[in-house]
Amino acid sequence: MKILVPTKRVPDTDQKIKVSSDGTGVQTNTLPFIINPFDAIALEEALRIQEGASDEVEVITVGIGNDEYEKELRAGLAMGADRAIHVSTDELLDPWNVSKVLKVIVEKEAPDLVLMGKQAVDDDSNQAGQFLAAQLDWPQATFISKIELADSKANVERETDLGIEKLSLNLPAVITADLRLNEPRYASLPNIMKAKKKPIDSIPLTDLGIEIEPKIEIISVEAPSSIRSCKKVETVDELLTLLRDEAKVL
Repeated sequence: MKILVPTKRVPDTDQKIKVSSDGTGVQTNTLPFIINPFDAIALEEALRIQEGASDEVEVITVGIGNDEYEKELRAGLAMGADRAIHVSTDELLDPWNVSKVLKVIVEKEAPDLVLMGKQAVDDDSNQAGQFLAAQLDWPQATFISKIELADSKANVERETDLGIEKLSLNLPAVITADLRLNEPRYASLPNIMKAKKKPIDSIPLTDLGIEIEPKIEIISVEAPSSIRSCKKVETVDELLTLLRDEAKVL
């Protein structure tokens, strides 16, 4: 069995994010980057499937980005992925074009399962997995909090506004991971050292024969205001009055 786990290199949102001077993005020159947390959850689940399987399971992580992406791909290898694929490009791709790239990689690798994060924490688009499934014409399940593989099927539980929905999908399929699926492991020092020797197959985007068709244009980026106003009240009755009549302006 082969599991493909796409990962995205994103700014560490635990750090202070500042908008660039031209207002078209964020300052990245001093900002640390990490594997998108939802993708790390997907990778962790792929590794757990591998560890619990009776047959051989290969876990491959794939990333799309510039040469600085190697650090995050090595982090995925240190977690336990068998190998990594780097589609090298300096272009910033929107979810539609990411899915086009992943479609070519999927057709090349022929995995039984594509397991990825439900969304990236930098743009929160929640589109790449759905676009990929549509282009491949594969079954898909999104926002999953549980997965079991058996008899060429994936039995999953997905989180919805109305509660937990249970689905059974024929493999191959595209599945996106939600927050409560698991907690990703930390890479051990020996695995970090081993990851330095694991292969990363680098493929220039131009070699994939894909025509990039931008669907999104970023006009401007601004940071939300963190200013908050407050008013101290003396009694419960005064609080109720404010909540009823003036809450919108507080």
